[in-house]
This record gives sequence, structure tokens and C-alpha cells, in this order.
Amino acid sequence: MAERRRKRAAEEWERRKRGRRRTPRRRAEGEHGRSGTAEGRSDPVEVLGEGVMERVMELLDARSVARCTAVSRAWRGVAADDRLWAPKCAELMAGKAHIPRSTLIRTGSKLATYSMAIMDGKRSRITKEDLCDHAWEYRFTISDGAWDHDNCQRLSSFFRCCSFSNALRAAPEYWKNLDPSWKHTGPPMRRYFHPDGYHSADPHDAVWGGHECTYTVITSFVGNGQIREHYVRINRWPPLKVSRKEDWSWELSNHLYRYNSIADAEKKGCTGPLFPVW
Repeated sequence: MAERRRKRAAEEWERRKRGRRRTPRRRAEGEHGRSGTAEGRSDPVEVLGEGVMERVMELLDARSVARCTAVSRAWRGVAADDRLWAPKCAELMAGKAHIPRSTLIRTGSKLATYSMAIMDGKRSRITKEDLCDHAWEYRFTISDGAWDHDNCQRLSSFFRCCSFSNALRAAPEYWKNLDPSWKHTGPPMRRYFHPDGYHSADPHDAVWGGHECTYTVITSFVGNGQIREHYVRINRWPPLKVSRKEDWSWELSNHLYRYNSIADAEKKGCTGPLFPVW
């Protein structure tokens, strides 16, 4: 009898060392064979059922539901269900300026679609597909106080317009008068990027002037594949810095002007590259 007690004490000590101490309930279940009853279950999926757990997860945010998929196979079966993620995908994309084309990939899982949409929405590396799929609003960004001689010279070179270089001092008011968005007399001017590298504007755009334009997406790297510089350049004009907004729209900007992508969430086939790069 004493030998049996010492043996049990040694086994219990080993279980404690391994962090797997048996609770009184589990010991009783092992002794009386009640592990298959509802009284001995501890997993909420088994106790409450998949239907109830699905209703509970509907009340959770997407991040919490995604974490539930890592608990166990039973939890993943509930947490990764398309019926749960379809409304979350719709909620995610509501109010977004652009819907990424990568969401059209037939992954067979709404959870995967949600994840890909989140990743694409955080992407700040623009591609030719992104440029060409959207129309862009064009605005000047120089304030009245910044129109010094150097800035006027830059715009003179920028537009390559003889009439402009002859009236540098009047340039700010001159360009504002050509841009309806400055005086709120009309919508902003629009610009368009084309797959062949051509850059254009609407017909009769007074600022555009009908000159030839081409664009290039420049990306340079340093060690370990990290991006050092990433910008868009039109002709030989100042580079346009690329940034992304919370509604997944794009902005290209420098100290002279800026481009903002126009919302097109209802566009058939969505927008952007099918397999984006980060």
C-alpha cells in the first residue's frame, strides 16, 4: 500500500514538472469513464454546439475571429466558415475608394479574401495597373506665400509655356484662374495614365496645354530587398511621392502639385494588380 502511494506521488510530481497536472475532475472522469458525457466536456464548441458558437463569433471583430481559427480544429471549423466572413468582407469594403482585384481570386475562403484585402489596402507600392485603372484629380499645392522666383522658374520649366515665363510675377493668379477647383467654380482637373506609358488630360484643359507626357514608376532597393525610393515621375518634372489613405485611395504629390485617385469601388472587375507586390 505504501509502495503504491509512493508511486502515485512520483507520477504526480512528474506531471507537475511537465505542466500537465491532472485536475480532480479529469481524474474522476478517468476513473469513472465519464469523459464522453456533457458533464466532463470543457470545450465551448462541444458544450454549446457550433450554431451557438457561430452566433457568438458574429459579435466579435474580425481580428478576434481570426485568432479563434488557431485554437483547435473544431474552433477553426466554426471561425473560418464563409457564412461568418461574408458579412465581414462586405463591412470591410464598405466606403472604400477602390476594391483590390486580388479579392477576385478564387481561394475558396472568405477568410482568405478578407486577409488579402487587408494586405492590399496597406500596400504603398504603386504599380502601372493602379495608375491606369483610376482617373485622377489634379490640383496645385503651392500656397500664395510660396510663390517665390525659384518656384515660378520651376513651374515655367514644368509647363514649358512661353507666355508663362513672360509673366512670372502674375503666375499664381494666372494658374488659379485656369484651375476651377481653386475658386470652387467647378470640379478639379483630371489626369489619366495609359498602359503604353502615355499621360493625358481632358480635352480643352487650359493648364494641360496639349503637350506630350510620359510617366515612369521608379523603385530602388537596398540590402535585404528593402525599398529605398519609390515614386512616379512624369517627363523630367519633380518626382511624385506615393502615399495611401485610410479609404485605400492613392495620392501622388510633390511641392508643386498632387494627384488623387477618384473613387471607383463599383468598377466591374475591381482595380489594381491581380498579384500585387509589397
